[in-house]
Amino acid sequence: MSAIAIDAGTSLIKAVVFDDEGREVTVARRATEVRRPRPGWAEQDMPSVWEAVADAVREVLPAAPDGVRFLAVTAQGDGCWLVDDHGEPTGPAILWSDGRAAPFVDRWLRDGVAQEAFRVNGSLGFAGLPHAILSWLREHDPERVRASATALTCGGWLFSRLTGVVGVDSSDASVPLLDPRTRSYSSELLSLFDIEWARRLLPRVLDGADTTAGLTARAADDLGLPEGTPVVLAPYDVVSTALGAGSTEAGLACTILGTTLCTEVFTRTLDTSGTPSGLTLVPGAGVDVVRAFPTLAGTEVLGWASDLLGLAHPRQLSDLAERSTPGDDLVFLPYLSPAGERAPFLDTAARGTFWGLSLEHGREAVARAVFEGLTMVVKDCLAATTAETTELRVCGGGANSELWCRLIADVTGVRVVRPADGEVGAKGAFLVGLVATDAQPDVTGAARRYVHLDRTYDPQPALVDHYAERYERFSALREISTRGWHLGTR
Repeated sequence: MSAIAIDAGTSLIKAVVFDDEGREVTVARRATEVRRPRPGWAEQDMPSVWEAVADAVREVLPAAPDGVRFLAVTAQGDGCWLVDDHGEPTGPAILWSDGRAAPFVDRWLRDGVAQEAFRVNGSLGFAGLPHAILSWLREHDPERVRASATALTCGGWLFSRLTGVVGVDSSDASVPLLDPRTRSYSSELLSLFDIEWARRLLPRVLDGADTTAGLTARAADDLGLPEGTPVVLAPYDVVSTALGAGSTEAGLACTILGTTLCTEVFTRTLDTSGTPSGLTLVPGAGVDVVRAFPTLAGTEVLGWASDLLGLAHPRQLSDLAERSTPGDDLVFLPYLSPAGERAPFLDTAARGTFWGLSLEHGREAVARAVFEGLTMVVKDCLAATTAETTELRVCGGGANSELWCRLIADVTGVRVVRPADGEVGAKGAFLVGLVATDAQPDVTGAARRYVHLDRTYDPQPALVDHYAERYERFSALREISTRGWHLGTR
C-alpha cells in the first residue's frame, strides 16, 4: 500500500504519495497566502490552510489505488495558532516570521533573561515564538487570549483537525518553554519570561505512540480517505527535512535553502554553554537533540533581488550571477526580514546592506553578491553548530541552483550533496511514519534504505582560500553594521 505525506510549509502545501520503495509517485501543491496587515506582521487564515491540505490530499488519491496505509504530517514550526476549547481558531495564525513582539525580545535580551533561558533549554528565542506572541497579545488583544484554550503550531493544528487529538510534537514544543532534559514545560522558563499565566494555553506534548491516531469521520469526509486511517504527526518541517535528507549520522549536516536557510546537525548531547545562539530541539522519532540555526531571511531574498533587477523569475538571477566571476569587492549582508535576524545571532534590528557598491557595478555583480551573501550566512550557521562536518546535504527550492550548490561547497570548504528526492521534508515525514507504524525499526535505518542522492559538489581549493578571505570581510562588515542598525532605536 502507498503512504501520503503532507508538508505544510509557509507558502506552499504539498501532499506526496510514496510507494513501498519510498519513491515519489505524485505531488499536489497548493499555494497559501501570508497576510501582512501591518508592517512586520505575518499571518495566515487557519481554515484556509486546512482547506489547502484537504484539497491537495484529494488530488493525489488516484495515485494510491491500492489504499493508503498511513498519512504523515509535517509543517512549518513556531508561531502561535490559537484555538478555543472546541478546537476552533480564535483568529488568524501568527507566524514564525511575525515581528510584532520584537520589543519583548529586545527587553529580554537587554535584561539578560534570554541569555539565562539559553542555559536551561539551549535556545535563543525570537519574536515569532509563542512566549513573545502571547505576551504581545495579552497587552494588545487580551480578549483573544481569554477566548483561547490552546496555543498550537501549524502541525498541531492540522493533527487536531485530522484526528481530534489536541497537542504538538515535541520538536514544536521545544522552543521556547520546554526543558530538553525532562521533555516537559519548565516552570523556571515560564517564570523567567513572566508568563506563568500562559501555562493553561500550553499544548500537550505528544511523543512516542501519542503521535499516531486515527482519522476522524469528519476529516475522512474532507479528505476522501477511510475513517480510522492512521495519522502520524512527524517533527516539524526543519527536522523532518533533515531526516529526509538522511543527515542523521555523525559528520553529516543539513541546510534547507528555502524560506528560511536552516542549517542543522543531529547530536546526542545537550550543550548550553558558550555564546547563546540557535535552537535546540528534542524531536523524538528516535533522535536525541537537533541543533538548528534557521534564519529569518532565505529564498525570499532571491525573489526580492529578482524584482529589484526586473527579472521574471529567481532562476534568472542565478543565470545573471553566473556571468560575474568571483573576486568582486561587492559584499551583501542579506538580513532583509522586517523582524531582523535570529540565526546565528539574534537582533531584531538587523537589516540588509550592500558594501562597496559603485557606478562600476552592474546587475551581474549585484546578483552574484546576493548569492554570496546568503552563502556566507550558511557558513556562519554551520560554524555555529560547532560540529565536525564532512558532508553537507542541501535541499529546498534553492538547491536546484547549480551555482548556489557550488558556492556553498567553495565558501564552507565542505563537500555538498544534493538528495535526489524532490520533496525532502515529505520524505522525512514518510520515514517517521514507517517507524511509527512498525514498518522500520528506526529513522536512521529507514534513511539508509529510502534516501537517494543526486549530485556531489566538492570544494575547489583555490576558491576555498578566496572565500575564506571574503568571509572575514563579511564578518567584519556585519560587526560594523550592528551599530548602524540600532541608531534609529535610541
